[in-house]
Amino acid sequence: MTSLLNYLHDVFVVKFDAWVILGFVAQAFFTMRFVVQWIASERARKSVMPVAFWFFSVGGGALLLVYALYRKDPVFIAGQALGLVVYLRNVYFIIINGKQVSSE
Repeated sequence: MTSLLNYLHDVFVVKFDAWVILGFVAQAFFTMRFVVQWIASERARKSVMPVAFWFFSVGGGALLLVYALYRKDPVFIAGQALGLVVYLRNVYFIIINGKQVSSE
């Protein structure tokens, strides 16, 4: 039990800095995409993908990529970079088409 407490103290207290704050902010952005999608689907009573989902995806993905680059984590960098391509492509389609189309 002491080892676990020491580990948690090291991770959440000793290593806490501005980069960790950025990581938490980025994760909050990324989480918000699920919240807005859930709310939109509940209101529509069907599965929908609101425009805000993609903007939160870009914001959260970009911030998490910055965080991953700082941490020098190749798995995290690759995952966020590839995801960001998908998010940006969807935002591009929304911009050129002028609206979000939901599949039923």
